[in-house]
Amino acid sequence: MRRVIVSGLGITSPNGLTLTEFWASLLAGSDVFSETPHLPGSGIRVGAIDPSVTFEDIPLPSLSPCDRNAILAVSATRSALSDAGLDGAFRHPERVAVVIGNGAGGLCSIEEQYDRLFKRNRKTHPFTIVRAMVSSSASWISLAFGAKGPCFVMASACASATQAIGTAAQLVRSGLVDIAIAGGTEAPLSMGTILAWDSMKVMSRDKCRPFSRSRDGMMISEAAGILILEAEAHARARGAVPQIEVAGFASNADATDIVAPSVEGMTRAMRGAIADADVVPGEISYINAHGTGTLANDAAETWALREVFGAESVPPLSSTKGATGHALGAAGAIEAVATVIAMREGVAPPTANFEQADPECEIDVIPNLARAMSIEMALSNSFAFGGLNASLAFRRFS
Repeated sequence: MRRVIVSGLGITSPNGLTLTEFWASLLAGSDVFSETPHLPGSGIRVGAIDPSVTFEDIPLPSLSPCDRNAILAVSATRSALSDAGLDGAFRHPERVAVVIGNGAGGLCSIEEQYDRLFKRNRKTHPFTIVRAMVSSSASWISLAFGAKGPCFVMASACASATQAIGTAAQLVRSGLVDIAIAGGTEAPLSMGTILAWDSMKVMSRDKCRPFSRSRDGMMISEAAGILILEAEAHARARGAVPQIEVAGFASNADATDIVAPSVEGMTRAMRGAIADADVVPGEISYINAHGTGTLANDAAETWALREVFGAESVPPLSSTKGATGHALGAAGAIEAVATVIAMREGVAPPTANFEQADPECEIDVIPNLARAMSIEMALSNSFAFGGLNASLAFRRFS
């Protein structure tokens, strides 16, 4: 089995379109949320990329056949390939995989076509199918950059991107491919999608406050995050210096409830990733938590962490969703990007908007201020509706 290194990172998000901007926003706990223009006066705030950004310069002949989720994914992939030093054509494109997490496909495109059909009495656009299909983001990455290996989307709700990164790492580890473009993308900011989430009574009207006693829900956002995963020998042969590796991965299903979180499922996912990395819990020095800011999730995740590490031994952790919002199928990818940068920089990002401790969540959540710390091993968690759990273990390369 081959070691799998992270040779490049890319981000397209409300917190920044470059790694430098994104990281600075996380460290500052910057508030990127604004009222959605779809619902003026509603008070519903979302994380949206600056509408002046057109993405006209991404390497596609036309944006017309693309849903926004695919556009964000191609943009983040271009940045990740550049970060990896893989700007040119692949030497062996058939050995390059694309594995992308996406929760729901072309939500904005679907809503746009319903508007044309039912409000304006017009035919749907001829590109409706290719925009809306959930596999399109992976296909457009393949087309844009010439990747000819396995190419598919994983749809596992809010665990989609973490599942995608873990599965891509297994492809590289096993020798089926040498490089994998892996991550997640989501563009869920259509009016219908926002209202659907709001109807579940899980969205905050002002701030996402993970693990805080005053937390009252999450805030959704659009984003894409990409990791370039590469076999160690392949990376070294082209002069890349390994820094961080994907050391472990595990995923499972609760088989209990479609929305209620399961401590048991979360626990098995973390323990599985730690075992796959061939380490013990005490070697984990930082965790990027799922931490949605909802009452049920944060309490359940705290109990799962105590089960895995011991009540008094849970490592420092943060939920970056306080700063980024919840990017749904892309959440695990932007959190994996944040985790790898934290390991590279020796700084853990804070849990933004933390106000007061909750007796149900009495753990070190790195509240509000970033913390300098050496991070040799880290976990990144994603726990999704449908009872779908996934955890990644990253290790500093030595």
